[in-house]
Amino acid sequence: MVDTCRAAPPGVASVLQGGIVRRFGSGAAVALVLLAVACAKEGIVAKTGDGGGDVAVEAMAFLDGYNTRRLELDKTAAETYWKAANSGRKEDFEVAAAADLASRTYHSDHASFQTIRRLLQSADRLDPLTARSLQVAKLAFEENQLPADVLQELVSKSSQIEQVFNTYRATLDGKAYTNNELLEALEHEKASPRRQAIWEALKQVGAKVGPLLVDLAHVRNRAAVTLGYANYWEMKIRMQEHDPALLVALFDRLQNETDAPFAAMKARLDAEIGARLGVAPKAIMPWHYDNPFFQAAPPSPNVDPDAFYADRKKEDIVALAQKFYADIGLPMDSIIARSDYYDREGKDQHAFCIDVDHAGDVRMLLNIQPKAEWMDTMLHESGHAVYAKYNDPALPYVLRDSAHILTTEGVAMLFGALGRNPTWMVGYAGVDPAKADAAKEGLHEQRRREQLIFARWAMVMFRFERALYENPDRDLNTLWYDLVERLQLLKRPAGRDLPDWAAKPHFTIAPVYYHNYLMGELFAAQLRAKLAGMSGHKGPSSTLSFNGRKDFGKYMIDEVFHPGMRWGWPEFVRRATGVPLGPEAFAAEVQ
Repeated sequence: MVDTCRAAPPGVASVLQGGIVRRFGSGAAVALVLLAVACAKEGIVAKTGDGGGDVAVEAMAFLDGYNTRRLELDKTAAETYWKAANSGRKEDFEVAAAADLASRTYHSDHASFQTIRRLLQSADRLDPLTARSLQVAKLAFEENQLPADVLQELVSKSSQIEQVFNTYRATLDGKAYTNNELLEALEHEKASPRRQAIWEALKQVGAKVGPLLVDLAHVRNRAAVTLGYANYWEMKIRMQEHDPALLVALFDRLQNETDAPFAAMKARLDAEIGARLGVAPKAIMPWHYDNPFFQAAPPSPNVDPDAFYADRKKEDIVALAQKFYADIGLPMDSIIARSDYYDREGKDQHAFCIDVDHAGDVRMLLNIQPKAEWMDTMLHESGHAVYAKYNDPALPYVLRDSAHILTTEGVAMLFGALGRNPTWMVGYAGVDPAKADAAKEGLHEQRRREQLIFARWAMVMFRFERALYENPDRDLNTLWYDLVERLQLLKRPAGRDLPDWAAKPHFTIAPVYYHNYLMGELFAAQLRAKLAGMSGHKGPSSTLSFNGRKDFGKYMIDEVFHPGMRWGWPEFVRRATGVPLGPEAFAAEVQ
């Protein structure tokens, strides 16, 4: 593995490239022996405590094979998923599923998992990159160490619930409606009784899947216990390299920091909604908000971001992002060439970025329209993309990725917010400076609302899901509204005792994940604070100018992209921003 012997002589160093020991057939073993001899001469060979062999050489040999096979599996899975997402054909999705299963099967090998665990017992005597590579590999193997029948049960029960979500249609006045139809109706309806009926229809699926989710929680907990964890929540948290106690403490601090600004913001918001709908602010109920979970801010009555992009073509959205990223020293022409941006029959209707080989083949899929939301999304997905493109090719393959899911989300959020930044809109979207200045306060307030509302919603998800797996048999319906009342300041519907929480599909399709989105927001805020300090910016972070700042791009490459997974995320965040991950920078933005 790279850097196992930093002073390796030229003859040995020649077999190292890109952080991965190259395969030379039977000659690979000879190269490894030569490396061991060279390192021994330097006096830094690590040996097992019982004299059972050279740990460094064994680790290098294991990781050589692992990195090679992992690249093959990852690349096949990425390419087949990309094809399926673009075609929508059933047979393509079946091929993609087979590729995913191949990766899971490979990582289910118990002998390899035990080898990694044994080698990590000597981690303090291994090169840091070797030890870190083994730690990352261990996480990939550990989550697949369940018996085949347990894995099958987990997949079967989860698929059953997903099928309900995919096929269920709520009924209202005897007619079936899709979720999108109900959301659109809620947005435009002004009569409170009708809004309540629509809101209740949006929750109907919860009653169908609630008991199934409780059953799935029991199965997930039993699986976690077999791997040595207290419950499924703890297992997922630790497999994401989080410390449960520190994570709970972080969310406690964030709650305290946002209690006052959220309450003040919500009071103003309720007054606006009450005036629009003819309801006293104190009588506002959950159905008076446009989002059924109050997880997103309603449109602002003071500014319409879409107006700034109304005269644009959809192709302009791509061009604007392409020019901006080039201007800050992060050109992404190769990504643009490989990506797919526009609506097409059979194509996935959402947006994502995929890193095919961790060596430059990065692609994005979007369905762009000339609207503010798609400008935000283009900048957001491009943030993921440049993070992947500008990794350090000298790192081992298994470490050539974002430091953590929260850090790539944070980078994407950092850039995605620029679509409604007045200085960016003037510099790139061609917005008249006077109009941008007139909209500045409205844009800033809407940004604050979005940050605060999402933060409090994510706190509900985090605390509820933890409690769900700690005791799936508790009164979950009451717990849900206890949290909603305390954290979102929403009123509990009188006499309602239904599993409204279960109407959120993330409990099934992305369990114990939501906290990473909010942690990404905290990381993005710390990045903005760092960049503001570099540029001497004063005033709201929502007006920080990125225009033409090649020093910003260089900082991102050197301090954020290149480190990859070299360190665990807490150490990475401290090095990149100068301080540990915390709520302070985020709280300062939303005051």
